[in-house]
Amino acid sequence: MTAAIVGWLFLVEITSGILQGYYVPLIPDLVDHLGIHDADFNWFEASQLLLSALVVPFLAKLGDMFGHKRILLATTVLTAGASWWLAFAGDFWSFLAAWALQGFYVVWLPLEVALIFDRGRRSGHGPSQTRRAAGLLVVALEAGAIIGALSAGRVFAALGENITLTLFVPAIAVTLVFFAILFGVPESEPGTEKRTLDVVGFTLLTVGLLLITSGLTFLRINGPETWWVWALIAIGLLSFWPFGKWELKQADPAIDLRVLRQPNMWPVQLTAGLIGISLLGAQAPLATYAGTDAVNGYGLGLEASDISTLIGTYLISMIIGALLFPIASKRLSPRIALIAAAFLVAIGYLLFIPFHLEVWQVFLNMFIAGLGSGALVGALPAAAAAAAPRGQTGVASGLTNTTKTIGGSFASAIFGVVLLAGAASAVTSTAASLAGYMVVWTVCGLGALTAAVLLFFVPKLAFADPSVADELAAVAAVPE
Repeated sequence: MTAAIVGWLFLVEITSGILQGYYVPLIPDLVDHLGIHDADFNWFEASQLLLSALVVPFLAKLGDMFGHKRILLATTVLTAGASWWLAFAGDFWSFLAAWALQGFYVVWLPLEVALIFDRGRRSGHGPSQTRRAAGLLVVALEAGAIIGALSAGRVFAALGENITLTLFVPAIAVTLVFFAILFGVPESEPGTEKRTLDVVGFTLLTVGLLLITSGLTFLRINGPETWWVWALIAIGLLSFWPFGKWELKQADPAIDLRVLRQPNMWPVQLTAGLIGISLLGAQAPLATYAGTDAVNGYGLGLEASDISTLIGTYLISMIIGALLFPIASKRLSPRIALIAAAFLVAIGYLLFIPFHLEVWQVFLNMFIAGLGSGALVGALPAAAAAAAPRGQTGVASGLTNTTKTIGGSFASAIFGVVLLAGAASAVTSTAASLAGYMVVWTVCGLGALTAAVLLFFVPKLAFADPSVADELAAVAAVPE
């Protein structure tokens, strides 16, 4: 039965990938269609990241309470509606609202992980089944992104450059996948204990996340000299103090901080945030570096088609990493495989510091980083689900998405500032400085290195199937 569920969810993640890859090649045409400037498109990305940070914990909790399939269906309806709205939106503000609401798809993967883990838990192989399934879902995600990126331009040309008809494609895909979920995916089993929705806790959490992510967005747009930007971030961070005090008093909190502080949980959540720095924050700088004219003394001077090949190589390496992770987990241990994946990300980005002038060097660095990133995209929510008590798998896996988003928002803001700061020293007018790129690569590499070190604090038998963990513990307890 688990294989059948994964098959249907595979279609869901292909659709998620299409949503993430389809619009990127169309950005210049969307800018012309809406009559806006290139820089204005940043607001669309910021609005979607903000929505994902806010809604994932809440929706994941609803999944734990009322069934993960129900919430998966509800968010698919919302995403489909927003996708159709995008096709007909003809001005900046309506497109912004539709683009933000389309971001409900970000909760799909955490809900899918919770569904699969619930199914596997009954057989006693929940952690291992979830790791294998999560790897396949990441393959579907990246394959969908490749399909979307490669097809968008061709569909646009085939439809006579009609932007509305071109945007029908992702809307149709999301609409169809609703029926795949409805008829193909069984509901998870809710816990026997009585659950309540901690409205106050979620409100405090939303306020804190809203302030922090808004502050990071305005930091990128307004610059570090804007004092109120830092005030927003500081107030957001301080708001977690009353949030924590409130949550510790609740029998059924929005976020169970007692679970979060366990040694098999907090390193996973921090790792998600640290990996989000490179996964969400570094892709735009890497693309601009690849397109920077080599007359500056750095950059590859690649055309758009070659940059697409570079991005495709990165996505393929993520697919390979996702497929290899379950194998490595079985032969080594889930903990060691996670550590190795984080080290691969660190190595890939730190190699940019000495090796960044040749095309093959950049391709190799991104391939190495992609192997680790692909492994971690599916492995982290699966690890969080394995570490969570029954009834909290959705929230635990969803939090990895939230911390990843915050890490990406932080990185995007900081990278935008450092790249702009040294732009005046470049030969070409639009190029950023090499020093700025060095900062990007260093922060990504050290962030992943820190994550690898944190994962050493995870207990050795964490994330293993109960039967396997019991056997290994028994062997370890036998005196020599």
